[in-house]
Amino acid sequence: MAESLKIVVVGGVAAGPKAAARARRCDPRAEITILEKGDYTSYAACGIPFLISGQTKEIKDLLATPVGAMRDASFFKNVKDIRLLTGKEVTAIDRAKKQVWARDRASGQEEIYPYDKLVLATGATPVKPKIPGIDLANIFQVRQPSDALRILKALEETKPQRAVIIGAGAIGLEFCEALRRRGLEVTVVEALEQIFPGLLDFEMAAILQRYVEEQGVQVKTAQRVTGFAGDSQGRVARVITAQGEYPAELVIVAIGVRPNVELARQAGLEVGQTGALAVDKYLRTSDPDIYAGGDCAENFHRILDRPVFVSSGELANVHGRIIGTNLTGGQARYQGMVGTFVTKVFDYTVGATGLTEAAARREGRTALVTGLVPALDHAHYYPGAKFVGLKMVAEAPGGRLLGVQVVGPGDGAKRLDVAAAALTLGADVHTISQFNLGYSPPYNTAIDPLVNAAQVVENKLTGLAQALSPMEVQKLTEQGKDFMLLDVRTPAEFKEVRLKHPKAFAVPLGKLREKAQDFPKDKLYVTFCKFSLRGYEAEKILESLGFEQVKFMDGGLVHWPYELEK
Repeated sequence: MAESLKIVVVGGVAAGPKAAARARRCDPRAEITILEKGDYTSYAACGIPFLISGQTKEIKDLLATPVGAMRDASFFKNVKDIRLLTGKEVTAIDRAKKQVWARDRASGQEEIYPYDKLVLATGATPVKPKIPGIDLANIFQVRQPSDALRILKALEETKPQRAVIIGAGAIGLEFCEALRRRGLEVTVVEALEQIFPGLLDFEMAAILQRYVEEQGVQVKTAQRVTGFAGDSQGRVARVITAQGEYPAELVIVAIGVRPNVELARQAGLEVGQTGALAVDKYLRTSDPDIYAGGDCAENFHRILDRPVFVSSGELANVHGRIIGTNLTGGQARYQGMVGTFVTKVFDYTVGATGLTEAAARREGRTALVTGLVPALDHAHYYPGAKFVGLKMVAEAPGGRLLGVQVVGPGDGAKRLDVAAAALTLGADVHTISQFNLGYSPPYNTAIDPLVNAAQVVENKLTGLAQALSPMEVQKLTEQGKDFMLLDVRTPAEFKEVRLKHPKAFAVPLGKLREKAQDFPKDKLYVTFCKFSLRGYEAEKILESLGFEQVKFMDGGLVHWPYELEK
């Protein structure tokens, strides 16, 4: 009888345990060992903000299966016949002898683990900036359950009243909600010009920022933190930027993560240009007997057609399954990702898949057509309908979909997932505009918002619709161009909120054919309403009356990122 395959997995959070579990299902005889440096394994790190907020009640909920079984050494041994060892810090890989060297953190003893196949799932580490005062007490980074416990302890013992969050990405804004629920005053400081930099385009980020500020959060963009000042007890007291200082008894630093590749680098494995481990389509490293997955490994981006680095628990599980198959003789290929993310910021769903318009232009893709399409997530006459704002980015002239972003209180995740599937399959807007999606008044509108967005973009591609983005309208204003902003909402809507703009005037859509007879025809008219469906109708009405310079404003009042008048 042949000897059992020896599999050693370094890392016990997401990709590692998934690879081990899949390998066990594929090979019941393999000897499988997981070595984890920390005390916790297979935990839900993405749930930490909800533990801090109190929405998740206990830390064990992040460590257990849906039926409450703790994912500890006994669970892995009894259920999966996998040896799970915690407190084992791997210090070296001897590729020639196929051995892993580890140090037991409790005893300091060196241990050797032989392998036939090795999996590196060493994850990533939060970026810790070299800023004066960064080591003061009550300054936290968030990655592991132990971080959550330290934050909870600080909240209980020091009872901070004010918090500053550094970094306005997903983790930073999730913690805005968590700490506001705890009753703290919260300021978020972002070094770049907008929140969710790189993940959302400006106009989508702007409506989210407006909403976050309505929840009592101060948002400070284009401010880089230069230092921290402490109190007499060695705890943080102020966050210092070039523009000012912000009092804080608690600070969360959430400015990104770096892949943990030093162990692999010392073993001579290839590190890609992204800083993560280079892997092939089977997730093998430059050593064919060593695989890598999760946050320490590169991801192939289907749209960019190149490796990228991205931190994602979902992708880590995808990697783990592929690796587990291939460890045991399979030939599963990683087909790549499209960069999908989604998060909850207070009661807004925020997400994106594919490329933003800004990212596409940075890549040299300048022939673009975009659409800003706010819509209701289900029929307006069924209770509880909420708006979801979408932005769609496509290539011209063919209409290949490049990306979709969602922001709003409605069910944006549903539309985002359909868009991710469309991107994965290489669909264009002409195909998406005819998608046969589920419809019933409690669940959808007769034309799904994503399908509607595709139809808007299709209209632009075919020349049926002419539009300007809110930023293009603002640019016309700044350049002193002669144009008119025509608001075609009802008088009641106009009274409630208005565009604060010197070129704006109002005529209800139902009166437009009558009133337009008196409009001068030598001007550019930019029509809009709340969502710009009526704005588009107004464009077509004016065109039918002989107006040659008419465009509607993309996204309407909902997507206007500048000041509004109430």
